[in-house]
This record gives sequence, structure tokens and C-alpha cells, in this order.
Amino acid sequence: MQNEKAYAIGTPGKKWGEEEKLQWQKLQTIKRSYQQEVVSKIEQLGEKFNITQYGALSFDEQRYPLFALTSQHFDDCKPTVLVTGGVHGYETSGVHGALLFAQQFADKYQDKVNFVIAPCLSPWGYETINRWNPLAIDPNRSFYANSPAQESAKLMMFVESLGTRLLAHFDLHETTDSDNTEFRPALAARDAETHDNWNIPDGFYLVANSAKAEPDFQKAIIEAVSKVTHIAPADDNNQLIGVPLSQKGVINYDATPLGLCMGFSDATYVTTTEVYPDSPKVDADNCNLAQATVITAGLDYILMQ
Repeated sequence: MQNEKAYAIGTPGKKWGEEEKLQWQKLQTIKRSYQQEVVSKIEQLGEKFNITQYGALSFDEQRYPLFALTSQHFDDCKPTVLVTGGVHGYETSGVHGALLFAQQFADKYQDKVNFVIAPCLSPWGYETINRWNPLAIDPNRSFYANSPAQESAKLMMFVESLGTRLLAHFDLHETTDSDNTEFRPALAARDAETHDNWNIPDGFYLVANSAKAEPDFQKAIIEAVSKVTHIAPADDNNQLIGVPLSQKGVINYDATPLGLCMGFSDATYVTTTEVYPDSPKVDADNCNLAQATVITAGLDYILMQ
């Protein structure tokens, strides 16, 4: 169904310029605290991990430092697992699922792999509950050389500086009802494109990188998560968010050309999670546990190979 209502900013049919982007930025407000809700939890993990500040967002460097948790006994002979959350700051369980994994589950694997866990790439987005950064740029379309998004560029530089081989990358996301009510209409207005509402899947699903789909890896994760939360059924066209199903609960994207976070690394095993937090069947704890379960199930599969 085409959205006939014009977005509040901009002129229909005309791409946003700097004036419209600034107008959009001025409408955003702080709704929660990155320092209190995220940084405080990162600091509590200092006994389990090394805490590295790999940068800060220039919008407000004091308010928005960027942190990663890395294994205390980082061993170049072991493969490394990357976990990213909060690439889209509004996707809450991506942030807190990464922290939950670090707190409760990572110990089981520390002797087998190195961890690099970046729980919240987009702290401004976290505080304002936004998909974009303050410049109206989507960090999860910006993982490429000379990236215009600080959130993406700083993470890529940090991972490269480690000089380690990535075996796996888990990128933790959500699909929310606000994708249709706010974020896709804003995208359509910014880029002067037609906006069609798409069906928001009721349940959890995965997005695999079509260049390295690893279907058995994705299947193992879906089977484990199905014991925690419900898996999204395909729509009448056998699709999720307009993309054909590759198997139950899984669709594939060509991640690298799209500038997606899961596409920037050369990791063998890669997946992007999509939790549905607006379902009446779930709560915040269930969503966080689903995210953490993805990582444990994925690692259990990999380590058996």
C-alpha cells in the first residue's frame, strides 16, 4: 500500500538538502541515557574483558564515547569472533543482547576464541531512538571505504587495527513497527523515492550474506532461537520484508555492495539478527535472550565443525 501522506520535512519528489537534514536533526530529542543504560553496564564488565575506547562521536565526544569489549587474553593463534550491536541505535535488544552475552555466556567460549564485542555503535541513535545518525545517514548502509558515517568508519578502523582473523561476525538488529510508521517514510522523503509499506514480520528472523550464506549455520541458529522466541512466518509471497525466503526464518542480502555492517569483514560465518520487539508474545528480556542465543548457537555450530 502506497503511503499517500507527505512526510513532515521536505518537498515531495525533491531530495533533501542540508537545510532539510538540519531541520530533521533539530526535531530529534533525547529520550534515554546512553551513559546510564549502556556505559554503566560496559564498565561492570571490566573484570571479564578489556574495555577499549576506540573513538567518540564528534557530535559530542564527552557524551558519546565508543567502547569495545575484547578478550583479556587475546591470542593471535585463536580465531576471533566479532559481535556488533546498536548499529541502528533504536534497536534496543541489539545493544542489550550483546551485553547479556558478554555478561552471562561468553565465559564458556573464552578458551576457544577471542571476542571483540562492540555493544553500541550508534549512541546518539540510542539516546534519540533513531535509525540514522545526526546527519541523516544510515550507519548500516555506510560500511565502506571513506564512509560518511563516523559510527561505521570508527568501528572498521578499530577492527582493522587489531590485525586479527575474524572467524564469525554476529550483527544484532531489530525490525520494528516504527520502520513503517517513521523510518521508511523518512527515507522515502530524504531520497525522493516512492514509499510502500511492507509487512513487518511477526517474529524473529535472520539475514544472511548471500556471498557466504552458510545455510547450515543459519539453520542451527534458527532452531536454537525457536526455543526462546517465535520465528517469523513468511508472508503470502513466501517473503520477509520483500525478500524471498531462503529457508525457514532466513533471507539473504548481498551485504557488501549495500554497505551493511555484516558485509565489511572477511569472516566465514556471518549473520544479521532481526528481533521483533513489538510482538505481544515477547518482552525486553525475551528479546535480549534471543539475541544472546544467536551467538551461543552460532558458536556451538562453528566449534563442532
